Amino acid sequence: MDSSFTVLEQLTDLDPARVANLPQSTPITIRSVAIFSRSESETLIYVGTGGGKLILLSVNPSLPDSVQFVQLISISSRLIEVILVLPEIERVLVLSDGFLYLIDWQLSLPVKKLGFLKEVTAIARRFRSESANISSEIRENGNSSSEITEESAEPSSSDTHCISSSFAIAVMGKKLVVIEMILSDNNVNVHLKEMPAFDGIKAVGWVNESILIGNSNGYFLVSSETGKSNDIFTLPESSRNPKLKPLSKGEEVLLLVDNLGVVIDPQGQPKGGSLVFKCMPDAVCQLGSYLVVSGDRKLEIYRRNGECVQSVDVGKFGSSGLILGGDETGKGEMVAVATTSKVICYRKASVDEQIKALLKKSRYREAISLSVSLELDGEITKRTLSFVHAQVGFLLFFDLRFEEAVDHFLLSEEMDPSEVFPFIMQENRWSRLVSPNRYWALHPPPAPLEEVIDAALARIQNMVFLKRAGLDANLDEGFLLNLPSRADLLELAIRNIIRYLVASRNKELSPEVKEGVDTLLMYLYRALDLVPEMENLASSDNNCVVEELEVLLNNSGHLRTLAFLYGSKGMDSKSVSIWRHLARNYAATLRRETADHGTSNERKAAEEASKILQFSSDEDLVLEHLTWISDIDEDLAVTILISEKRTKQLSPENVLEAIDSRKVAIRQSYLQWLIEDQECDDPEYHTLYALSLARSALEEVAMGSDVTERAERSNGSLSEDCIDEVANDRYSVRERLQLFLQASDLYNPEELLEVVNDSELWLEKAILYRKMGQENIVLQILALKLEDSEAAEQYCAEIGRDDAYIQLLDLYLDPQNGREPMFTAAVRLLHNHGGSLDPLQVLEKLSPEMPLQLAADTILRMLRARVHHHRQGQIVHSMSRAINLDAKLTRMEERSRHVQLNDESMCDSCHA
Repeated sequence: MDSSFTVLEQLTDLDPARVANLPQSTPITIRSVAIFSRSESETLIYVGTGGGKLILLSVNPSLPDSVQFVQLISISSRLIEVILVLPEIERVLVLSDGFLYLIDWQLSLPVKKLGFLKEVTAIARRFRSESANISSEIRENGNSSSEITEESAEPSSSDTHCISSSFAIAVMGKKLVVIEMILSDNNVNVHLKEMPAFDGIKAVGWVNESILIGNSNGYFLVSSETGKSNDIFTLPESSRNPKLKPLSKGEEVLLLVDNLGVVIDPQGQPKGGSLVFKCMPDAVCQLGSYLVVSGDRKLEIYRRNGECVQSVDVGKFGSSGLILGGDETGKGEMVAVATTSKVICYRKASVDEQIKALLKKSRYREAISLSVSLELDGEITKRTLSFVHAQVGFLLFFDLRFEEAVDHFLLSEEMDPSEVFPFIMQENRWSRLVSPNRYWALHPPPAPLEEVIDAALARIQNMVFLKRAGLDANLDEGFLLNLPSRADLLELAIRNIIRYLVASRNKELSPEVKEGVDTLLMYLYRALDLVPEMENLASSDNNCVVEELEVLLNNSGHLRTLAFLYGSKGMDSKSVSIWRHLARNYAATLRRETADHGTSNERKAAEEASKILQFSSDEDLVLEHLTWISDIDEDLAVTILISEKRTKQLSPENVLEAIDSRKVAIRQSYLQWLIEDQECDDPEYHTLYALSLARSALEEVAMGSDVTERAERSNGSLSEDCIDEVANDRYSVRERLQLFLQASDLYNPEELLEVVNDSELWLEKAILYRKMGQENIVLQILALKLEDSEAAEQYCAEIGRDDAYIQLLDLYLDPQNGREPMFTAAVRLLHNHGGSLDPLQVLEKLSPEMPLQLAADTILRMLRARVHHHRQGQIVHSMSRAINLDAKLTRMEERSRHVQLNDESMCDSCHA
């Protein structure tokens, strides 16, 4: 037996005459054989002889030498050419001496001869593919028909009232006869339909509605519904012996041209590539996804891609031609090949055994290729293919081909990541998750990587020694020439297991396995000092077990990773404590973990701590770490305090108490957020915010004075940018103060006045006095200190009384404290608002020193406006009297009218 791997294994060889207890005086000559798989434990073998006898044998495919004789009957006195098993109606159709015979498949009932069919040269049963939609009945519109009924005493295995049918095609000279056999109530009714055909038909097949025939000229396709024929292709002159075989339960048909097999679909169109056989096939049958070809005293087994995977020599059983029989239903796992006197039964080897045979020879690619083909053909499940990938992966892993091994692990959907855990750590909390004895015992049990590599290197050394001694060591010389060092192998193994575990994180895994994957992944990252990967895993959503890693990471100095890990597990206090430690000792701690040093690293530590504290509602924890973060970056401290990501906000009282008094900007930012964003209406916080801004404004005013003095002392040598920067900062703080003083009514202005009273913050004082209702002081500040006439007049308008303008005029004309009168401002005031003022009061306030030419026009305009106002009043008064008089007249007219009312009168107003 020559094979790349075993597909067929011999089950038994038998002498039908001996099994049937026939006397030696009546030898038999085997001329035909057929197989039908009745169940998983019973296969029926029909043997036809040259003398017209039909022998039925039973074989159990699972047991060798389990042949049992069932029945022997005599069909005719001539040779039996063809045996067709019709499982749909539980009958067997036999061709002998040009006649057809119908027998029950147990050969227990009398044989019925279909006498109306004569000179039949070939028959074939009909195959219905799963994709076909058969809707028409053959017996409709037939040219001629006759009927024969068989009385059956044996009950059907199905319900006796159930109707089943089977179809066959017979060749009679130049005619095709369609035979429909219907089983009903244990009776078989036969209906015939004749169709014209060709002369010299040697091969026939029937799939769905397509009848395929072959003669010496070529292959043709005839429609069983219409009788129309079409050419498929013509045979060359050198080939005059056509053969055809339906495959894949009617999905395909194999047409033979010498040693070439052409595959077509039921419509006659080419499908897939051609098959080239090593010998001239005498017969072909299908066994699962394989084709079995008989010829030249041997059986050859081909895969559907044309590869011959096994050749079985059967010449020792006889020198005559071989007769091949297989289960045409596609369910069987056996084939039978017969010589003139013996039948040899072969069963398909277990799929597992076929694959294992290749794996034992380290033919991994072929094993995978075979498994993929079997899966595509439906002989194995996707789960089995996944299992094979995992098995190949383990074998490659122990051969130190780690990258290829992990490629197969990733292709295995059934493989559990826990199966690689022992490679990382032999004894761990997840050891019980590993399924023992899952595979075919083709590789050692998983062990730590160092042990796997050492054992493989020792094995390679032994194979090298055997090869030098002239023995076959099955050594991969290409791999040996490029064999890495032990350290490189260990690193390669770790990197590939990392690759597998990273991919496994995306799978649906149990919680325990998820913990193992992430925790051991961190172990491997640490083993190769892959700091960025460690930190990325620790800071992401992970399932690491902290108890398994904290000592390891602490001892190895990977504190950033440990801090990230604590943070991802909600252990905020431990995480922030590590960030504080790193921030204070970065120069010594972080050099080996990152390339940055100094302040930038301190800020990074503060940023990471702030990310945690922004979510934390633990007030003590937040305030405990506020100081060191604010020392590094005040903005981060503010972000922590005002964060709205936490579920419960911090107590403002405790926060303000915890803020360092020197961190004025933090205090101001927090109070501003408290008042503006949180809409706090507590007067205490409004006052604190205003006082803080006022003190900052005073400090910056003083700083601005110092800068100006230094510029004067240095004769202007200070840069303009420096002066502008100070001025802009001062303006910014004062602007914030002014806006807040104007917007808020909740602060205490008296406390603020105590702070700014002796300063030059005149606008701020004006706002405060205005809040206190001190109108005269506000006007003094606006008019005299700030000399802002427009603001002063606007304030008078807000007061809404004319005496306010008179008071402002008095301040302009008599500013006191030795200041010159502000005649221009006074004239402006009179020009804008004099028309609404009392001229006598204005004249009383005018100073004798005021130049007449400045006031003349204004006074004249005031007087004219006064006269105009008086005349407007007179006009309005006269118009009002006229309207009143007109209303009285109308009223009198209405009262003087006489109106006669009756039942039909309507109200002029409501029309009632």
